[in-house]
Formats: sequence, structure tokens, C-alpha cells
Amino acid sequence: MSMESVAQLYNWVKPFFVVIVLQIGSAGMTIICKFTLDQGMSQHVLIVYRYAVATAVIAPFAHVFDRKIRPKLTFSLFAKIVLLSLLEPVIDQNLYYTGMTYTTATFTAALCNVLPAMAFLMAWICRLEKVSRRLHSQAKVLGTIVALGGAMVMTLVKGAMLNLPWTNGNGQQESRGPANQQDPIKGALMILAGCVCWSAFIILQAITLKSYPAELSLTLWICLMGTVQNSILALVMEWGNPKAWAIHLDAMLLAAVYGGVISTGITYYLQGVIMKDRGPVFVTAFRPLTMILVAIMASFMLNENMYLGMVIGAVIIVVGLYLVLWGKSKDDQYLTKSNSDEVLPSAHTLSPMNERA
Repeated sequence: MSMESVAQLYNWVKPFFVVIVLQIGSAGMTIICKFTLDQGMSQHVLIVYRYAVATAVIAPFAHVFDRKIRPKLTFSLFAKIVLLSLLEPVIDQNLYYTGMTYTTATFTAALCNVLPAMAFLMAWICRLEKVSRRLHSQAKVLGTIVALGGAMVMTLVKGAMLNLPWTNGNGQQESRGPANQQDPIKGALMILAGCVCWSAFIILQAITLKSYPAELSLTLWICLMGTVQNSILALVMEWGNPKAWAIHLDAMLLAAVYGGVISTGITYYLQGVIMKDRGPVFVTAFRPLTMILVAIMASFMLNENMYLGMVIGAVIIVVGLYLVLWGKSKDDQYLTKSNSDEVLPSAHTLSPMNERA
């Protein structure tokens, strides 16, 4: 094989390898966070530390790479940044992690596959997405309905417990939640409410980037303001409990550093590189891999049970996800041919805050 052929093979394989690494990193973050939450760690404090680390990681890159393109920060832009940080780092992340404490890591990872469908639904309500009679446009509507239906199945249908081959039929214990109580309905409602906030976030982010086209700097501002706002919330929620803020060489420190460095800093860079080459739909299409990895890892590490209703609901959600992504990809092709600018980022933006868990 010639050197030219090796180089071509490498260039073809590289995006797949990188995007798989991204999903492994996301799955690892889900497992680490679920473990620390089950150990009694405050989700509010975890979010503060995670975004504090992310701010420190992103700051030098934003300073260097956005130095020449960073616009002047006006009051209007600052107000949008405050709202962005309230929607995603504060409301969404707190709902997401609190919902996770009431459910399992596998359930949470599977339910989050409704994100692109929720984003399309909110964009359509806000008239930022148009629905025509074209097949691909109708596929987005159908995919949204299917994904939301799958979420309902996951939440309301339990079914028989599945004995996975590697468990040898051992009676696994349920992952612990608050006061050792599991409440999938309450957890699902919180996670889905977080998805609504996430959808509003990416719409406002797309609008903000038009007047502030410096993504690293915008991300830095959102992380910084998210740290400040989450600190206030955590102080209120953990008032009189100073032990909640204690950090040692344990899983809590690992979750904060891993979330800030791996799930935010490195993920942001790798995502940006791949999206420039293959586009956002390529990255988003691999999201179900995170769900599969989490399911396997959680059964090993967290002793989580898996039920038939969860699997059926997850499959339905994935079908809906790919219908939305297919329709969105066809939209992108149509808009490219007509030389039009897309208003809403395709299913997944470049912001690291959108990498759930």
C-alpha cells in the first residue's frame, strides 16, 4: 500500500475514530456523575465546580484565538449571555442532574436522545424552522412525534427485567437515588424540562452568535456567568451544609475535573475539528452510541437493572432521532443549493455545554 493510500485511509478513518472517542468520553462522564450523586454528592455543587474548571480551561484559548475577532461587549449582548447561562448551565444542568438522581444512568442517557427533536419542536414554535410538504420536512415532524412517544414509553412502561449475559442472572440492585428512592416519572419530567431549556438555549445561542461571532469567547462568558449563578443557587440549596463543598482526592474531584477538562475543553476542540469537515449531523448521528456504552458500563459498575420497556422506548427514540437528523441533513443540502443561511444549528451546536453529562 502506497503512502498516498495510507494517508487517504487515515483521513477517512480519523473522523469516525474521533467521534467514537467523544461518545466514550460522554459515557464516562455520565457514569462518574451518577456514581458521585449516588454517594451523596450535591448536584448543585458539582455543577459549580465543573463550570469553574471549564472556565479556567477555556479562558487561555479564548484569549489567544479570539483576540482579533472578538466584538465589543454591549449591554444587550451581556443580557443575552446572562440569559444563556441561566438557561443551560443553571436550569438545564440542575434539572438534568437532579433528574438523574431519581433514575438510572442508562435511563438518563437514553432519554437525552430526544434533544434534537425538542430543539426542532421549539424552533418550529418560534418560527425559526419551516415545515413544508417535502418528504424530508415531514420526516422532521414525524421524527419529533416518534421520539416523544418513545420517551413516554420509557417513562410509563417498565416490563420484564432483562438478564444481560455478563451478569449471569445475578440479582442486581437498583442504583440509589435520594433517600434510596427511585422515581422514573419525576426524573423523566425533570430531564425533559431540561431538554426544553437546552432547546431554548441553542436557539438564543444561534441568534447571539450573529452579533457576537466569537464562539470561544462566548463559551467562556457562558461558563463564567454559569459558575457565578450556580454558586448563588448552590449556596442557597446547601445553606448550613459546608461539608457539601469539601473536595478531597475522590470521585467528586474526578467528576469536576473530568467534566471541565474532558467533557468541555477537549470535547469542544475535537467537536469543532470534526464538524468543520463532516458537519454537525455527522457528530449527532453517533449519540445513540453513548446510550449503549452507558448501559453496558452502568450494568457493570453501578449494578443497574435494565427493563424491556426501557429498551423498547430507547429504540423508538433512536428511530425518531434519525428521522429528524435525516430531514435536517436534507434541509442543509437544500439550503446550500439555494445559497441560504441556516437560522438554527443542525441538531447539535459547537458549544461544549450541549454535550450532555
